[in-house]
Amino acid sequence: MSYYQGLQAEVVSFRGHNGDQGEAYYARPLRAGKFPGVVVIHHIPGWCEWTTEVVRKLAHHGYAAISPHLYFREGGPNESPDDLGARIRAAGGVADAQVMGDVTGAMTYLRAQPNATGKIGVIGFCSGGRHTYLAACTLNGIDAAVDCWGGNVIVDNPKDLNDKRPVAPIDLTEKMSCPLLGIFGNDDANPTADQVNRTEAVLKKFGKNYEFHRYNGAGHAFFNWQRDAYRPEQAMDGWRKVFDFFNRYLATSAASIAAE
Repeated sequence: MSYYQGLQAEVVSFRGHNGDQGEAYYARPLRAGKFPGVVVIHHIPGWCEWTTEVVRKLAHHGYAAISPHLYFREGGPNESPDDLGARIRAAGGVADAQVMGDVTGAMTYLRAQPNATGKIGVIGFCSGGRHTYLAACTLNGIDAAVDCWGGNVIVDNPKDLNDKRPVAPIDLTEKMSCPLLGIFGNDDANPTADQVNRTEAVLKKFGKNYEFHRYNGAGHAFFNWQRDAYRPEQAMDGWRKVFDFFNRYLATSAASIAAE
């Protein structure tokens, strides 16, 4: 048997918040068996090429992964992801409730597939890291969550809360219902090292199952090989931490199912 297995990747339709039908990028291994699912929450720049590469990376490692296009309601068919992302960012992003509805729809899509074990993880980057923290505290049925440098989990200025983001995710920590992995660069400005420390203190206060990994010489988006911020050594170790975490909380139950 070849070590490298085939995978299938495609754009699919899913039902998101309020039943709205949108696009998502979905990839799965082609070998026989059942696989845990992972929802990939993209960063605020949008549903970009790098996000699709992350989805395929997860499929290569044995997960059925999906990234819902969080901006599908706003863009025209000919608008580039970069232009759309810039426009949405300028408008302050999208509402938390809408994102949570879309993540729920993506989870439902994964569980409906015949190759699903039923285990679901969520991973998000930048604003998607914040959304991941929020999902871990507000959505049912998540088995593991990975926050990659999610900013604004802590809100120091109450004026930064608004109709789209009515609550700071940190204030919901007591309701967190799944293990959390955090990946951070110590040179990041959002979140800062101090904000990461304060987030960890709250997680400890409520006795949550979590682990944080912090990297010197790395700032924001250091996994993203399409940016100057990319740090290969730190990113490689960070990905190892991600897959070790998902293997512990998602894949263990899948092994016996796939072998049947």
